[in-house]
This record gives sequence, C-alpha cells and structure tokens, in this order.
Amino acid sequence: NRIGQGIEFDYSCVHAALELSDQGYETVMVNCNPETVSTDYDTADRLYFEPLTFEDVMEVYHAEAASGDVAGVIVQLGGQTPLGLAARLEEAGVPVVGTSPAAIDSAEDRGEFGKVLDEAELAAPEYGTATSFAEAREVAASIGYPVLVRPSYVLGGRGMEIVYDEKALEDYIERATELSPDHPVLVDRFLDSAIEIDVDALCDGTEVYLGGVMEHIEEAGIHSGDSSCALPPMTLGPEDIEKVRTSTRLLAEGIGVKGLMNVQFALKDDILYVIEANPRASRTVPFVSKATGVPLAKAASRVMMGSSIADLRAEGMIPSEYDGGSLPLEHPIAVKEAVLPFNRFRRPDGSLLDTLLSPEMKSTGEVMGLATNFGAAYAKGEIAAFAVPPTEGTVFVSVANRDKRTLIFPIQRLAHMGYNIVATAGTAQMLRRNGIECEVAAKVSEAKEGEESIVDKILNGDIDWILNTPAGSAGARHDGYDIRAAAVHMEIPLVTTVQGVTAAVQGIEAMRIGNLQVRALQELEHGPQH
Repeated sequence: NRIGQGIEFDYSCVHAALELSDQGYETVMVNCNPETVSTDYDTADRLYFEPLTFEDVMEVYHAEAASGDVAGVIVQLGGQTPLGLAARLEEAGVPVVGTSPAAIDSAEDRGEFGKVLDEAELAAPEYGTATSFAEAREVAASIGYPVLVRPSYVLGGRGMEIVYDEKALEDYIERATELSPDHPVLVDRFLDSAIEIDVDALCDGTEVYLGGVMEHIEEAGIHSGDSSCALPPMTLGPEDIEKVRTSTRLLAEGIGVKGLMNVQFALKDDILYVIEANPRASRTVPFVSKATGVPLAKAASRVMMGSSIADLRAEGMIPSEYDGGSLPLEHPIAVKEAVLPFNRFRRPDGSLLDTLLSPEMKSTGEVMGLATNFGAAYAKGEIAAFAVPPTEGTVFVSVANRDKRTLIFPIQRLAHMGYNIVATAGTAQMLRRNGIECEVAAKVSEAKEGEESIVDKILNGDIDWILNTPAGSAGARHDGYDIRAAAVHMEIPLVTTVQGVTAAVQGIEAMRIGNLQVRALQELEHGPQH
C-alpha cells in the first residue's frame, strides 16, 4: 500500500482488538507493516510481525491453537489481502468468523455478484470482460462510450481509466499488462455526471444498520479515496435515502454479510445504480465513526463474535433513535477532504503528473472538517488539506462547454465578492453575456509573439486561484495540462470539477464571515463519545 491508503485497516483492527479485549478475549494481531499503530506492542495481547500469506497465518494459527482455544479469525478488517485468504483458511479448518468465505465470494466474483443484483432487482451499470482489444471493442460498442476500463484484481484503482473512444481503448489495451483468461480487463459503462454515494453498513445476519450515507462532492468516476464527501448528504432527498436504505439491506441479505459492508452507488436520472459492494471495512469507516459518534469497527467485531445489533443498541453502542441515514437536522455536518500533494508526483520524464482526479487513487491522506453548515465544514477541510482558496484576488476561469451553464452563478458570486475574473476567450464571452466583467487571457496555443499567455500570467504570479474543468473527450481533457502544471509549480489552489467550484464558493463565504471555530470532537452534542 502507498502511504495514506491503509488507514481503515489500522483503525479498524486496533478498535476491534481494544473492544474484544474489553469483552475478555485475548487478541492476536498479524501485521507486517512497521509504520502502523496496529504494530504497536501493546495494541493486542500478542503481535506477530509476519506477512499475510496463507502459510504464515497458518503457522500463527497452529501456535495459538496449541496454547488455547481459538475463538475465531477476523479477516474483514484488514483490507483485500486477508479477505483473499478467507476461503483457504476455512478449507484448512480455521474458524473464520463474520461474513463466510462463500458470502465474500458472492460479492467479489463478478458473475456471482450479478446473480445477487438480479435476485434483488437492483440496477447496475452494464459491463463486460475482455482478454483482447477485439473483445474490449465489442463490449464497449454494445455498452456505449464512455467506458471505465480496469485490470481485474487491483487495489487503489491502479490502472483504471475512463475511455471516451475506440482509439483510446486500443491505446489502453496495448498498455495493459498480464492480459489472460485469469486476468481479463473489465469494461464498465461509465455514468457521466452522476452523483456518487458511499454507504458503510453493519449487518448481523438479520438486521441492517446504516452507519453512514456519504454524498461525494465530485461526480462519479473519481476514486473514493481522492474525492471529498459530505455526511449527512447535502442534496439527496428523503426518497433517495430510502432507495439507498432498501438497496443496502437487499445487498447485505443477498450476499450474506455478518459484519461491515461498504456499498458504492451512483444516482443518475433518478435511477440508483450499484457500482460495487465490499464485505469488509472500507476506508471511510474512521470518518463515519468520528462524524456520527458510533464506533463501527468495535460494533462489527462484536457482531462477528455473535452479538446482535439489538444487543449493541441495548448497551448504548449504537443509537436507538436514528441511524446514519436519518441523522437529526441539528447534527453537525462532516466533510472528508483528500490530501493531494501533486508537486511530489512525477512522470518518468520528470514532468509533473496531471492534477485531474481520476479512478486511480493519488491521495496520501485524508482530513475532516466539522461544522453546523456545509460551507464552514468544507472550508475547514480545505484548510486542513492545505488547499485553501484565497478570500480575495484574481481568479482564472476556463471551463468545458458542458459546464458553462452550471458555473455562471458561482462565478457571478465570486465577481460580486470582489474577485477579479480572468478567462479564456470562449469562457469570457459566456461570462460577459451574463453580465460578469472579466479580462481575456490567451491560451498558450493562441498567444501571438510577445503576447503574455495564461501560463505566463500564472508563472508571473498574477493569478491567485484557478478554476479549470476539462472537456469530456480524451484529448480535450488534457488540453489544460500546461495550466494545471503551472498551478502546481506555483502552489496556486486549483479546482477541476464543477461540484468542487460550487463547494469552494460556499467555503469562501464561510471564511469571509470569519466564524470558523475549533472544537474538540468530544464537545459536540451528537459527536463521538468513543
């Protein structure tokens, strides 16, 4: 794992060890990463500093079984690697607790998961698999572009791309490695301009508890580790939440989950699509637990060892009056923001990696902002992520045609707040027609000899903030690379999505009011008590 990718494993395993110790169990941790809290010598009763291979885990199991009864082995809290060991451990006679290996397979295997969706009558984006360009072209043609392509069995979205035409698909297949019947390329319909929703849920085999419903601020297609999200969701209505609740319950029952499950949905044209369901702790478990005050990893460890959700309610670990989908109106709003140090990411030739967010995760950490309104929560998140937009100065705007209508009002608001607006010719024409005064800056390709281009202006320090949404086609999405690279070089705040611009404007308004207060999580009336 790259730095920042494994927080959920560390958090969940530690909380499970602490909770089960309180319940009278001796806890044993197997972890080979020295940089995590879960390898602290006093987290569990015993720590095995060994790799997570079948052979090593079996050696640990035999050693522990020789000195006492092993009540169970938990594989759901350590990410994809232990999940992949579940079936072999069960075959070897190891008591895997929680979601059974057969149930894990029904979520992980494309064909089996398709059966779960069909039986529950839940919608999912069309998809296909391919082991050659000819097969991939056929699948893409039947689904329709754009498509999301990815190698099978990847972590962190590695190698995933959104492909907009056949030429780009051919280029992707040429670059794809290890193509074989055992390792095909997955081709999914990409839901353009959809709202992505993340759900963390707990299931005891009978009842499903909605831990948290998060609405991504960026559109679907950006890795959940790189996108910012809000809890409670900001634009979902009660009917949308009810669809999410029902679909999550049907998935948990259909898969056979006993413990934690994360589901990613996409909402487009009032249809809720299931993107994927993972029967394990997700990277959002720490965020949801801190935002709602419900220790999901501790609760999951208890459920896996036989407690019911009703038992945990009676103890007060899980609230009885509401869940993560029905938080009270006065509950604070939490915003998760990714830390993206793009100035550290380089291509093989030494040039900067493009800052466009994508299905492949680039974040090296996450932060959280809490406040009574969205603007203030988002502003706190931006401050913590070192991505604070300026509260005055000059803003450069260059947006794709499809985004111009949506961005008129946010940019108009910036103009009313006193920002100087600079734009490329096409965007400037649209802004002026809507009564927004702005200066025109030439693109690099359009600048005449001796004329200052927009990149020159950025490098000269004349621009304080950049709003650059790339167009949809494969080539056009990368036309603004020089602008974005200059922004990273000059450490100028940069926003590349429509939703990010709208959220940032709300954050700026909160910052200008100047009422951002720092409080301890424990001080919040509905905040974490654990």
